[in-house]
Order: sequence, then C-alpha cells, then structure tokens
Amino acid sequence: MADTVAAVRDAVAAAAPEIRAGLPGRREQAGSENPSGERRLAADEYADELLEERLGAIDGVGAYASEERESAVDVGSGYSVAVDPLDGSSNLKPNNVMGTIVGVYDASLPASGRDLVAAGYVLYGPITTMAFAHEGTVTEYLVEDGEATTLNEDVTLPEDPTVYGFGGRVPDWPADVAAYVDDVESELKLRYGGAMIGDVNQVLTYGGVFAYPKLESAPEGKLRLQFECNPVGYIIECAGGRSSDGTGSVLDVDPTGLHQRTPVYLGTPSLIDRLEATLD
Repeated sequence: MADTVAAVRDAVAAAAPEIRAGLPGRREQAGSENPSGERRLAADEYADELLEERLGAIDGVGAYASEERESAVDVGSGYSVAVDPLDGSSNLKPNNVMGTIVGVYDASLPASGRDLVAAGYVLYGPITTMAFAHEGTVTEYLVEDGEATTLNEDVTLPEDPTVYGFGGRVPDWPADVAAYVDDVESELKLRYGGAMIGDVNQVLTYGGVFAYPKLESAPEGKLRLQFECNPVGYIIECAGGRSSDGTGSVLDVDPTGLHQRTPVYLGTPSLIDRLEATLD
C-alpha cells in the first residue's frame, strides 16, 4: 500500500496551494459549529470539502474523517484518513500561522495511534512546507505550485532543545503542570502562537517541548486524538522525539470516540521524561 501513502502525501501537497489561496475570502464564520462545539469559519468548510474530494478519490483510501464532520465518510476500501483541514483557523483573523494535518490509519476509525502507517502536516507560513512521516522517517518538503520538493530527507529533533510552548490559560493549569513550566522556563525560550502545528514545527526545528495539557476545567485537554495528537505524535516519535498523554506515549491511548480529546505533550525525550515525572 506504499503507493496509496504516496498518493495521500501528493494529494495533500496538491491541495495546499488551493487551501492557502482560498483563505482571504473565507475569514468569516460559517454560522455553525463543528462536532467539538467550536465555531467554524468558511475556510474550515472549504478546506474540508476540498480534502474529502481529493483524498476520497484515491484508490486504497476507504474512509475520510475530519474534525469538521460528525462521522467518517465511506469512500471505498483501504486505509482510513483522519484530517484536521485547517489547524489553527482562529489565527486567520490576525493573519498568523495555520496548517493542515493528516493521519493514515490501517484500521477503522476511531483507531489507535499504533495503527498509523503515515502522517503529515502542511504549514502555511511565510513559505508552505510539509513534514511527512512514513516507515520511521520524517521528510520535510517545500510545497510550490502543488508539487512537493524534498528539503530534508531525515528530520530529527536537535539534541540541544531551545523552545517551549504550552496551551490553555495559565490560571487553568493544574499545579503540577505549572511546576513543570516553572522548571523549564529558565532553560528554554517561550514560543506559542495559538496553532498547534506552528508550535510543533518550532519544536521539530529547534528541539524543546509543546503541550496542550490537562486543565482544571478540562482534564481531557482540548486537542483531538484522531486528528491532531496521534498524527503529530507519530511524526515527533519518527523524528526521534517522544509523545505523551502524561503517563506514556499518546499513540497508546485507547480510542473510544472519533472526536475524543486527550492531554498531549510532545518533544525532546529528556523533557518529556521530566514532565511525566512531575505530573501527579
């Protein structure tokens, strides 16, 4: 099924310029909420519909699911793809970084992170890039005119970490999370932009730790296991890092629902080890 994985990668790269070009005229709210209760923008709906069309047409893709849909769509037989069509879409209004995330599962959804065979994300920054993980290796691509050109064939986290970024309101952090941040902020530089994929890309580039932790008001965290945490955790682990839900790899979290949330911690192994030792 390697051809299917390559086709998914290429389809996401081909759609990226169209998604990016469609952003300026779709900054308004769509008038509805996604299944997680968040207000959607017209850009969210546009990216979702485009990716369903492109990924659903691939031979070897059997199901398409996204953060914007209540349930998976049957599109044939084969792998299941789970997509966050426009991660960080709230950043569209202030014109900050956003991305697209895709996970390719060899199982029906909801699935374990251990069922992933590939995952990737597109970053809509000053340039458009893609990080794509398959068979234990992460490749970074430059995306231009819908074509992906290799920039780095073996992306790994730097050994000397530099950055950290934690989501959620600080007063809502549990005491153990706050204690961990107090511990690392003297060693690392704060980098947090409000889009998971932008902050994770900083960690992949410079080393460090990203988290959207458990909160006092939301012990399950905010980010979705199928669409965000599993795919990005897979990428980070393939790049030599660690993922965690606070106790172990996020890829081992038992899947109980398509829109299930989980706390997530991603980054340099030593920093994740310290974090797990800090959390109650």
